[in-house]
Amino acid sequence: MNIKLLVLITAALIPTFCVAGTHQGNTSIQSFSKAKKHMQRDIYTVPNHMKTLYCGASFNRDKYIKLPHGFITEVHKKRTKRWEAEHIIPAENFGRAFKEWREGNEVCVDRKDKPFKGRKCAEKANKEYRLMQSDLYNLYPTIGAVNATRQNYNFVMLPNTVDKSYRTFGSCKMVIDSKGKKAQPPERSRGMIARTYMYFEAAYPKYNMSRKQRQLMDAWDKQYPVTQWECERSERIEKIQGNKNPILISRCN
Repeated sequence: MNIKLLVLITAALIPTFCVAGTHQGNTSIQSFSKAKKHMQRDIYTVPNHMKTLYCGASFNRDKYIKLPHGFITEVHKKRTKRWEAEHIIPAENFGRAFKEWREGNEVCVDRKDKPFKGRKCAEKANKEYRLMQSDLYNLYPTIGAVNATRQNYNFVMLPNTVDKSYRTFGSCKMVIDSKGKKAQPPERSRGMIARTYMYFEAAYPKYNMSRKQRQLMDAWDKQYPVTQWECERSERIEKIQGNKNPILISRCN
């Protein structure tokens, strides 16, 4: 091969490898339970920022929530007392990229020798899935009732028209279209949500946003800039998890 051509090819390839190296996801935490403990003990410990993502509900070090005035829910009422760790990109939405989730695995057999698949199998049989599931950048505290109602719905901007299928939470501006399986988050959370989606796509080859979803996240990212707490949270996660958030590196300096 022509030496000059070889040099050009090599030069073109080197930046690609460097970029890929900086976009590494979680490589240290494989336990979702451990990730939740880190959230409680090491991340959400600053009084002014011990609040749930969507509704801004305050909570204490034992995870007990003080519901905001005017918050209401018709469903999952028992799950309003303590915050839960919500996957901004739902586990099912990236989990289905794994064969173990879709088809199962030889190690996924219960005590009665009955095979199983889905989340439990992916968690048991695939390390990459466990790392993605436990990534602290993708986990935020939310009121359990809101978490349960949102399920694995994608975020969108819903029409202003009132629909009977919409689930609302009173003073909390989270709106969930249970019929259309979509959710519209409050403005206070949209920037963080957008940059979480952007991080996840940058960090994990198995996850890709749709074109429409990427357009929305790009818009929210521009409309709702990074906050000081978002940067501090990222620093805390980096100390625990080891990897930087490439989306926030330049914005937090």
